[in-house]
Amino acid sequence: MLYDKARIFVAAGRGGDGSQSFRREAHVPRGGPDGGDGGRGGDVILRVDDSLRDLQTFKRTAHYKAPRGTHGQGANRHGAEGAPLEIAVPPGTVVTTEDGIVHDLVRPGQRIVVARGGSPGRGNKRFATATRQAPKFAERGLAGEEAWLDLRLKLLADAGLVGLPNAGKSSLLKRLTRADPKVADYPFTTLEPILGTVEREGRQIVLADIPGLIEGASEGAGLGHDFLAHVERTRLLVHVLDLAPLDGSDPGANHAVIEAELAAHDPRLAALPRILALSKADLVPESHALEAAAGWQERLGEDVAVIVTSSATGRGLDELVGLLFERVPVEQAAAEPLTAAAGEVLAEHRTFRPAPRRGFHVEHAGPGTFRVVGEGIERLLARYDPDNEEAMAYLEHRLTRIGVIRALQDAGFEAGDDVEIGGVVFELDPGA
Repeated sequence: MLYDKARIFVAAGRGGDGSQSFRREAHVPRGGPDGGDGGRGGDVILRVDDSLRDLQTFKRTAHYKAPRGTHGQGANRHGAEGAPLEIAVPPGTVVTTEDGIVHDLVRPGQRIVVARGGSPGRGNKRFATATRQAPKFAERGLAGEEAWLDLRLKLLADAGLVGLPNAGKSSLLKRLTRADPKVADYPFTTLEPILGTVEREGRQIVLADIPGLIEGASEGAGLGHDFLAHVERTRLLVHVLDLAPLDGSDPGANHAVIEAELAAHDPRLAALPRILALSKADLVPESHALEAAAGWQERLGEDVAVIVTSSATGRGLDELVGLLFERVPVEQAAAEPLTAAAGEVLAEHRTFRPAPRRGFHVEHAGPGTFRVVGEGIERLLARYDPDNEEAMAYLEHRLTRIGVIRALQDAGFEAGDDVEIGGVVFELDPGA
């Protein structure tokens, strides 16, 4: 069974704490602070691995956590960074975050960071100044990013075989490629996409057999809805149409059903180049096959090639392969970089990340209590021990420089009132 959907939880490593330490050596009186910094937490990285073909690994394991950074130590020894955690995904994986950010992973070796490691805390050596020569506090490391990710696999195929169930797609794929899909002399529906490779003159084309579509597939009916996404990456569609449907249905109506479902799923699919393969020609008279081909060619126009095929006898298969290589464009493996008009070399792509929310606001939480809300302020408080008076004095200094104290005073704050930041309540006395 092809696993083409998964939901995973990723957590980057926490940053290591800074060390509170003082130099202690024989014959060295009054040794100064020598606490080292903690190490940065490990990132969580998704890496494209060309040896993978689906997402079944994530059915067994759904939670991934990177190592944390180690703590700093005395003698100015800094903690080691947490090793990045790399998670392998197959080519064609689309990653969607809870914030709606989409990453498209298609190239082998391509990497993206989906959760950044927590920043480390600084040791007390960093806080030594001319007026604070023996700081008795250090920073804590911050937690790494956490996120739920939705993974969806979209097959990387050059051409896709589409059609109603039992149209003959699997038989056609088996004759054209080395794939071995299930083929039988009774009606059945393929349950998962199957890839095959067509080779000619040193060039390869990947052909995908997409499970049969039915009317309403784009709205969730039948199996085909789950696999319509797999034709989105193709550059050419081979519409396989049964010349002699077992249920006696009209081939014209069957053709219209498939085209309507493709267009309803993604209008881009309606604009993809087409080849119409009239299948199972060995089951109808020669005159009927030729008449049908002429009728479809007149109906679809010169832009759509119409071929009469038979997987049983091999009729039309060489012609179909020739058209595939003719109409699927050759990708330039070493394309020249894009350049601007002035000759400046442009990046292959640019990545824009949402900026952190740096603002804050003050709320009146009750008599003598004020609440400061802001992601940056909450992260700042998380670095220091509320029970350490010297650390809180340093924090008060930082809050003053940032403008939090002024905002509190504008809201009616008075010395000695309680302040709540990130769920921690403490007394603040700026005038002390």
